[in-house]
Amino acid sequence: MDKHEAFAPGKIILTGEYAVVFGFPGIAVPSSLGMKITFTKDLARPDLTIDWRGIRGDDKWMEYLHDIVEHCQKQPEKIFNGTLTIENDLPLGKGMGSSTSLVVAVARCLLGEDCKNKATEIEDAMNPGHSGIDFAVIWNAQPVFFQHEHPLELITLPEDLLAGSLLIDTGAPNETTPELVSWVEERREELKDTFKIIGNCTEELKEGKDIKEIIREHHQAQKALGIVPKDVQKLIASIEEIGGSAKIIGAGGRTGGGGMVLALHDDRSALQNAIPEEFPTFDL
Repeated sequence: MDKHEAFAPGKIILTGEYAVVFGFPGIAVPSSLGMKITFTKDLARPDLTIDWRGIRGDDKWMEYLHDIVEHCQKQPEKIFNGTLTIENDLPLGKGMGSSTSLVVAVARCLLGEDCKNKATEIEDAMNPGHSGIDFAVIWNAQPVFFQHEHPLELITLPEDLLAGSLLIDTGAPNETTPELVSWVEERREELKDTFKIIGNCTEELKEGKDIKEIIREHHQAQKALGIVPKDVQKLIASIEEIGGSAKIIGAGGRTGGGGMVLALHDDRSALQNAIPEEFPTFDL
């Protein structure tokens, strides 16, 4: 039996949420959490069996996966009989690029490493209106400096940039990312100064300025966008009170949870103690 494997990381946007949609730069890094996909070909099977392990989603995620496979099957002479195994430790639908990670991992597993054009096509079909930063960092699995209509820059950041940091799961938002982007876009003119602040945070990070100060400034800009729910604001305020900094790393939310939050502090134990037990935490 043939066996093919692929891994795609999630992403952590350090700077740039929403602003990248409107032409400002952003910086994102890959996470250690991600999707490992294994396809075991078995022509004795009549079709493709799915075995999803680890963090699982609802029926919509299974439908999403089947749609990705269908796009892959449109390639000439591609018939997938056997078992597709997903091993996932990436939180789903919480701002870490899980939908794009699944696209990239499945495409690479079923179509081979050199499938970037097809994977891009699938991403465009599955996530219409996406900014492109998620695909860029997840496909390359390297830190990226991203700006629309500019060549993508693969960058090097200090190895200890996120030392001692944690990811905090504040729960899924009640709104979808397209809904949030549309809502922000409706207020584009009144938010233009906020976008500039976020763009400046990106430039400051690229120049090597203190990331903790940048994260605090970026969080204030995200509050101005209206995508940091009240409970998440309280959580981040408690982290700032002990000398840390934190920000939402995805689309956030208006109500419900805010997805994943990146929290930084020089004292890991102090940071952990500041996070209520109701919020699960993940290492990077």
